[in-house]
Amino acid sequence: MREAQRAHAQQVHAQHRTQAFAYRQHQQMLWEAENARQAAERAAADDERHRKRLYTEARAAKVAAANANLRSRVAELEDLLADTLAVDDHIDLNRLKRTAAPPPFDPGPLAVALTPPKWSDFAPPAPAGLGKMFGGEVRHQQQVAEAQQAFAQATADHEAAEAQRQRRLAAAEQRYREQCEKLAAKAAAHNAAIDRFSAVFAAADPKAVVEYFGLVLGNSVYPDDFPQRYRLAYLPESRQLVVEYQLPTVEVIPRVREYRYQPAEDEVTAVGRPADEIAQRYADVVTQITLRTVHELYEADRTRLVETVCLNGIVDTLDPATGRRARPCLVSLRTTRDEFVAINLAKVDPAACLRRLDARLSARPAELAPVSAVVDFDQVDKRFADEIDVLADLDQRPNLLAMPAEQFEQLIADLFVKLGLQMRQVRTTDDGTVECLAHDPRPLFGGTVVVLARRGGGTVDVSAVRDLFGVVQAENASNGILVTTAGYAPAAHDFASGKPLELIDGSALLHMLAEAGGVKARIDSRT
Repeated sequence: MREAQRAHAQQVHAQHRTQAFAYRQHQQMLWEAENARQAAERAAADDERHRKRLYTEARAAKVAAANANLRSRVAELEDLLADTLAVDDHIDLNRLKRTAAPPPFDPGPLAVALTPPKWSDFAPPAPAGLGKMFGGEVRHQQQVAEAQQAFAQATADHEAAEAQRQRRLAAAEQRYREQCEKLAAKAAAHNAAIDRFSAVFAAADPKAVVEYFGLVLGNSVYPDDFPQRYRLAYLPESRQLVVEYQLPTVEVIPRVREYRYQPAEDEVTAVGRPADEIAQRYADVVTQITLRTVHELYEADRTRLVETVCLNGIVDTLDPATGRRARPCLVSLRTTRDEFVAINLAKVDPAACLRRLDARLSARPAELAPVSAVVDFDQVDKRFADEIDVLADLDQRPNLLAMPAEQFEQLIADLFVKLGLQMRQVRTTDDGTVECLAHDPRPLFGGTVVVLARRGGGTVDVSAVRDLFGVVQAENASNGILVTTAGYAPAAHDFASGKPLELIDGSALLHMLAEAGGVKARIDSRT
């Protein structure tokens, strides 16, 4: 009985131990599960904080970039006059001449003579051993005769093929000589035109003088949104150059002074630029352009064809009082060479300098308050006036519209590579559009970039921008860039607003090619 009780007690004790162990195991699992849950919550919270930090940093970076652009724009406007002082504005017409430099003649495989057949490749082996005893000699003679016939045929075929090669080589050489002659004749005709132009320019022919100084002003690099339109007239008797120069409107002055980002509200606010500052900065732009233009004209004139410059700075805009087009004159100046070149433009205050030159300067240019012109351009003798059209036929800059498709494709690809993109796919479609699929390697703002470049065709409408946006979405790209040698309709800009799209027009493309690509190009639909 005692043994049975002892066994029962041991069994109960064992059950208690098992239950206690199971309970501890269960509690351990609950504890571990709770720890895991808390760790997951902490990780999620950390991840959310990390995402918020990256988002905040990205927003702050965009605001910082926008403010940097504002500062850059203001600095660009402040240095309009200073930027030209380090540039020699004279144009050496002889540097526009061309040299006929055809590529070396490359006949390719035609330059290599065909290898003639060898008898050793046709001759049958002589009979040996028992072959001589059982008719071997007769069979050998037959084989020799057959081999001689085959060799003769091969020799004839070789001579015919070699004669054909030599004829083709002679024809290729003739085509090459004709090509060289055409290139030389084209260069000679171009250079003769340069010489004729140089001669009439040196003789103070009014049209030639107008064309030369038009080329000078056309070479002057301004911000992309500056109109750079002008009319010139040359009066040879008085050696007077009359200039009507179109000034930019007050809109070139940024209306925003800075952007501020409030992370707590996740809002970007724009701090406006005071109206007085806008007016003052615009007046400064007008005065700088006036002095810069006169400086460039005198500096480019090495032979003193011009002794007096009369300049009217006008604005082509809408009159806010009438809602109609208006062309008020905001500055008018007449100055002689000796008077102007004696001024140290690097040290002057532009407005004070113009007052010293007795210029007529608008008291309120931002409000389009006009002044009377020293010389009314429309009253100048039309024999001596001309609308400026840069000498395209004397211009060595490559014309984007006349460039071969493969060269334009490579030019666009090279430009965006130099701007930091990594090209993955480049092709030209049947309609001439260059399509590029690129990668922006920047860690925060990078990703896939779609670039479409179009030539000609006039103003780009909104449908092309919609097509680009569709490609951007299909490729899950971070940005889309549309390039054209023309311009964009207002609806195209409206559609692109607020989307990851960038529209680059012809003037911006030329500026980008010059600044980033080192290529000075032109867009001329006449050639």
